[in-house]
Amino acid sequence: MPLEASALPNVARVLIYSATRDFRHDSIPTAVDALVSHGPAANISFDHTEDQTWFTDDRLQQYDAILFLSNTGEVLDEAGKAAFQKYLDLGGNFVGIHSASDCLRNTTFFQKELGAAFDYHPELQDAIVDVIGPSHPSTSMLPMEWHVRDEMYNFKSDPRSVGAVVILSANESSYNDPGPRKFDQGTPHPTAWFQEHGAGVDSNGTAGRSFYTSLGHLNETWQDDLFMAHVMGGVQWALQANTTRAFNANGAVGNGTSTPSTTGATGTASASGSSSR
Repeated sequence: MPLEASALPNVARVLIYSATRDFRHDSIPTAVDALVSHGPAANISFDHTEDQTWFTDDRLQQYDAILFLSNTGEVLDEAGKAAFQKYLDLGGNFVGIHSASDCLRNTTFFQKELGAAFDYHPELQDAIVDVIGPSHPSTSMLPMEWHVRDEMYNFKSDPRSVGAVVILSANESSYNDPGPRKFDQGTPHPTAWFQEHGAGVDSNGTAGRSFYTSLGHLNETWQDDLFMAHVMGGVQWALQANTTRAFNANGAVGNGTSTPSTTGATGTASASGSSSR
């Protein structure tokens, strides 16, 4: 017997933002396609844009999470930053992937919301990433010693200093990093982490969740089922903050309907926003 419309679960809406101003990863189109294709199974409708003018109060309030994907440089103007700050203050959730930690470098609320700023990485190579910390939906499917080929990021601060919980750690004995390392990023080496309450929110705001993984450099990585399970586990965890309309009827932002939106329903990145492919 089919469910009544009112009994159907709400479709969470997530905006992928992949604008770049400095280095640009050629894996971005592959990453967008991978995320969009994994959306329906997770009851998520992904939209995609590289247009900073999308960062307005009216547009952002439609989304249950904003996902920054491999961004670099100053990817938002002051108006966009203000709208994003307001979105976070209203309970919006945040996901950052790979070089999202290398954008908006002088924007304090963004750096806190993500957790730590990128410093440098040694050359791309095979490495082992250890699963540490509490059980988490983004790591529950991973081997305790995860063999990857990726960039092992170093950061300018310890994400634990803003309340983040580190759940993946680069095993520094498994790869070569000649440095120099100028900042204290804490130990174990942070590679992925979460914040139950995003630290970028104003003191009088309602904090949603924040999730960040520094992995995701190669096209091949985004075609790997295990990596996609890691990323989608993080996205789904962030959405379950219960602060947005997909899960909380009293939420101030997010999608409160049980059917996909007209801009994201097709499951194609071209259906929403601009892409520089």
